[in-house]
Formats: sequence, structure tokens, C-alpha cells
Amino acid sequence: MLEKAIFGSKKFYAWMTFLGLLITIGMAAYLYQLYHGLGTTGMSRDVSWGLYIAQLTFLVGVAASAVMLVLPYYLHHYKDFGRIVILGEFLAIPTLIMCMTFVLVDLGKPFRLLNIFRYPTPGSVLFWDVVALNGYLILNLVIGWITLQCERQGTAPPQWIRPLIYVSIPWAVSIHTVTAFLYAGLPGRGYWLTAIMAPRFLSSAFAAGPSLLIILALFVRRFTNFDPGARAIQTLAKIVTYAIIINIFFFFLEVFTVFYSQIPSHMLHFQYLFFGLHGHATYVPFMWASLLMGLAAVVVLLYQNVHPNEKVLVVGCVLVFAATWIDKGLGMMNGGFVPSPLEHVTEYVPTVPEILIAVGIYAIGLTTLTALYKIAISVKEELRA
Repeated sequence: MLEKAIFGSKKFYAWMTFLGLLITIGMAAYLYQLYHGLGTTGMSRDVSWGLYIAQLTFLVGVAASAVMLVLPYYLHHYKDFGRIVILGEFLAIPTLIMCMTFVLVDLGKPFRLLNIFRYPTPGSVLFWDVVALNGYLILNLVIGWITLQCERQGTAPPQWIRPLIYVSIPWAVSIHTVTAFLYAGLPGRGYWLTAIMAPRFLSSAFAAGPSLLIILALFVRRFTNFDPGARAIQTLAKIVTYAIIINIFFFFLEVFTVFYSQIPSHMLHFQYLFFGLHGHATYVPFMWASLLMGLAAVVVLLYQNVHPNEKVLVVGCVLVFAATWIDKGLGMMNGGFVPSPLEHVTEYVPTVPEILIAVGIYAIGLTTLTALYKIAISVKEELRA
């Protein structure tokens, strides 16, 4: 089936060439960073994680969202997800590749990554995060490839694949839970020191991931001969609606707890993000935009569920994805580090090399996603013919 990812139309080659150019630019920026060190980034002593780890945090949630298809289809036999489940599994693979690449570029010396395997430390949450991410990547790759190959051959999947499917369901939850523990386990960071961190991560993941999948499914249906199914898309829309409502509810629970308790070490982070602190307010417009887009998405999606309309659905999904990306891809990281435990404000702004490297990594993910989707869609079209 690999040959289906190589041959295509002129538009396919143009798209892959464009992505290759972005990857090349990102690689050049990374070599510049590797030569000059992490001083080329906007990170500092007070802000030791930046754009790279923020993207890891967000993308882990997108990868975990595949369980929203796998669980209903394999465990509850919801047949409407039969045609779309492969798109969810193949979406998880490039996002996990991007996650691990963002970790790699965040290291000043990338070979230090080998120390995790040479000197494993089970007491470290980071160790378990690496195990969870790699394990989930392998599970989705094996499950997705074997089931698609069996579908192409017209045979039933082998019996040994079913236990892997069942294992992948709690594993999907674990990858984002462990990522949340990376933050919630740091006692000096009031913004992250909350037991609701993992539920907030999961609710945002189950909103952002399926919303992206809906957009991709509609794109696939419009530009190919493969139809993922209108009912499957509308079911996903309901999942996104409930998830974003729960995510916003969890956020306001946190706001109430922080401001009703009047604990300064917790309040200052929210004040910095939403109102500014000591004259520093770089992320205030972004955080208000995220909150307002999230609330608008709830209204749009509730309306769409009553009066189904795919154009309205796309608007709602874009709002959900953008809101959660800002919240987790910008606010979550900066809110935890600023202000410092000594209440000093050291603002973080990504530099041009950081942005170019991040764009290059996203291009790697899109290249992988394009290749996998082309394989899956070609097999589906072949079976239909």
C-alpha cells in the first residue's frame, strides 16, 4: 500500500513540494539553533519551556482524541464510525511524531534524549510520558495499518489485533493524563498546581481533536470520492459540543476556586494572562480571544446540533480548535511560568528561529498526514470501485 503515498496528481506533488520547502526552512533554522544554542530562542532562566513544549501539550490532546472513534466503534459497535475510524487512527500518528520532534528540538543537545532509555528513571513523570507517547504511536500504527490492509484484502482482522485495540483505549487517556501530571506535579507553579489539570487537558483534547477530524473529513469528502458519512460527522459534532462545554465549565471552576480563596500565588497567573501584571500584558488579547471564541463555539455548535448545517459546523470547529490552541499552546505555558515563584515578571515571546522550527515540524506532520490519508482514501476508493 505504500506506493499509493508516492503517486498522485499535479496538485498532490505541488502540495508535497510546498511542505518539503517548509521542512527545509525549519531544518535550516534548527541547525542555526543547534550551532548557537537555545539562546536563539525566547526562553530564559525564568521561562525554561516555550513554544516547543506548548505545542507538545496541545498536540498530545489531538492524538488522544482518536479514542473518541475507537471506543464507540470497537467497544460499543457503533457502525457509523466504521468508515471514519481509520482517519482518526491515522491522525494520531503524525501528531505523535510532531510531539516527539518538538521534544527533540527543545533539547539543547538532542543526544541527551538517549539518556531516557540508557538510564530509565521510573520515578520521573517525563520517563512515563515518553513511554506513553511511543507506545501509543506504535499501537495506532499497527492497528490502523493491519485493519486497513485486511479491509483491502476483504478478510477479517487477525484475532491478536483486538487486544491491542482494547489496550489503546485507556492508553489514549493515559498519554494526556501523564502530560498533565508533568505540570500538576510542580509545587512552585500555582497556575498548574491543581487536581483538575488532567480533566481540563482531556476535555480540551476531546474538543480540539474531533473538531480537527471533522474539518479533515469534510475536506476529504469534498475533494475525493470517499464519503466518511454524514451521520458519523454529526455524531462527532455532538462529542465536540459536550467536550467544549465541559472544558469551559472546568475553566470557570478553576477561576472560582482561585479568586474566592484569594491566594496570591494562584491569582497572579490569571491576572497576568487576562488583565496584565506590572505593566506586562502581551498575552491578554490572546487569552480573551480564546475565551470568547470558546463561548461563541458553544453557541454555534448548539445551534448546529438543532439545525444541522455543515458550513456552520465548520465555523464551530474552527472556533473550538483556535480557542483550545491558544489556551494550551500559548496560555498554559506562559501562565505557569509568569510570574515566577518570586513574583517576578519575565515575559516570553517566541523568536523567529523558534517559529520557523515549529512551522517546519508542523510541515513534517502534514506531510505524514497527507501520505497516510492518501493511502487510506485510495484503498477506500478502490474497494468502492
